[in-house]
Amino acid sequence: MAPEPSLRPLTVPTFIDTSVLAYAHDASEQRRQPIAAALIDDLWRSREGVVSTQVLTEFYVVVTRKFAPPLSRREARGLVDIYSAWRVVQVDPPVIIAASALEERHSLSFWDALIIEAARRAGADRLLSEDLQHGRRIAGLSIANPFDSVDS
Repeated sequence: MAPEPSLRPLTVPTFIDTSVLAYAHDASEQRRQPIAAALIDDLWRSREGVVSTQVLTEFYVVVTRKFAPPLSRREARGLVDIYSAWRVVQVDPPVIIAASALEERHSLSFWDALIIEAARRAGADRLLSEDLQHGRRIAGLSIANPFDSVDS
């Protein structure tokens, strides 16, 4: 007789927007950095973290050009490589086309719509972002701003 399959619950992916990922590595951001770092640690442990190629490219630019002081390009490349161990949604033409429809339907910026579409394609139920309205639901995603209490 074959053993019974495990009844352990399936994990539900959580999509991380660029700013949340970047804050986890920004030592100058004393209020947001510990919050973002704790979220990232939780996602590593649960194996629920998801990003897109858009997030990884934006992350590289932010940490090498907008941090004070910026991370070295080598260090930034290393972090991109580390986060590529997560599930990474490729931004391809079908994602772009679907995002443009979301942009139009929900009056979003195209870049935010691209993030939402990538998260949707990953099967995420939660999108962590400071750039979208906290508590809003779009395309089956719950938008959460992890810094909402910091900004209040």
